[in-house]
Amino acid sequence: MDLTFYATYLPILARGALITISLTALSTFFGTILGLIAALGRISKNRVLRSLSHFYTWAIRGTPLLLQLYFIYYGLPQLGIRLDAFPAAAIGMSVCAGAYISEIIRGGIESIDKGQMEAARSLGMTYLQAMRRIILPQAYRRLIPPMGNEIIALMKDTSLASTLAMVELMRRARHIDAATL
Repeated sequence: MDLTFYATYLPILARGALITISLTALSTFFGTILGLIAALGRISKNRVLRSLSHFYTWAIRGTPLLLQLYFIYYGLPQLGIRLDAFPAAAIGMSVCAGAYISEIIRGGIESIDKGQMEAARSLGMTYLQAMRRIILPQAYRRLIPPMGNEIIALMKDTSLASTLAMVELMRRARHIDAATL
């Protein structure tokens, strides 16, 4: 292949890679926020919160991401909610990531010895203070490997966004492949 091939197609692939990275970063950020909320709901003593969080993780983890993306992009317009491809993909992937991340965070929190919470509470900390100052910092170290795996899985799942007429890295590569055959 000659230099003109790279000069022609490398910028196109770079734009696709930028969209893939942006979608992964947004999904990770918002998925982590949703996951933290759902994880705290799952370990809550409040039965309603616990049930809602459990249902969220069960329903989202039990359906394929492609089905969720189709529902958001093609189904919501039937209800009067129309989204462009990128926001639809970001919302769908964030909701899906949140369900998986909630289980990662819940597992990390539950892996911390219960005596840590008892010690924090005996020092006069509220539940939220103990979680923020004692439990979550200890759990954070245990969350790094599975969170890394989830981010990698999210990056691979961005290829599903091409089904929403979104031109990310995989779709751009397919276009180049089809044009150069």
